[in-house]
Amino acid sequence: MNRIFYLAFLIFVLAQRAAAQTRNFAQWENDMKAFEAADAKQMPPRGGIVFIGSSSIRMWTDLAADFPDKKVINRGFGGSQIVDSTHFADRIVVPYQPKMVVMYAGDNDLNDGKSPEQVFADYQAFVEKIRAKLPKVRVAYIAIKPSPSRAALMPKAAKTNELIKNYSTKKRDLVYIDICTPMLGADGQPRRELFLRDMLHMNRSGYEVWKKAVAEYLK
Repeated sequence: MNRIFYLAFLIFVLAQRAAAQTRNFAQWENDMKAFEAADAKQMPPRGGIVFIGSSSIRMWTDLAADFPDKKVINRGFGGSQIVDSTHFADRIVVPYQPKMVVMYAGDNDLNDGKSPEQVFADYQAFVEKIRAKLPKVRVAYIAIKPSPSRAALMPKAAKTNELIKNYSTKKRDLVYIDICTPMLGADGQPRRELFLRDMLHMNRSGYEVWKKAVAEYLK
């Protein structure tokens, strides 16, 4: 039975990698060049904390001000999925030799039709690539947020979060950051006052929730 399970998992992982190879990574080349141009002007210090992922990271414009005593680097790029951060890790993570990587991604993945198991496998692949280059780095995953515009995805997001949470508790220096609980109201629905008009991206109040949750793991 264990052998059958292992073979099934191996086939699943290989299928995921094949799917990633067909993805159009070139759509973010301008973002990558912009990051590299900024580095050419002033290279961020080594040993900092790299925040990576989709638009919720990119739009965290107050990141440095929120953690003034930390060397934080924002390398989020909008619309991205976990596989995109994995693909570009050699350009926007590894060069900084960070002591910690904080990721927010998975939201767009589910919206694109991926299953929780697929998103989880993508995250595992991300961790494996980062650890191959930076064996001692700490990796934190910010839970997929509950947003009003994607409320229909909340069950899948919850399952994905649970898979990643369980995985993180069993691996060295992996962290799961729960931002979901404080973003839900007493009715169990997303708190609309935390979001911009699109009900997908957060306003400053939303980022205050994230700031408080993330700060606990940056000490």
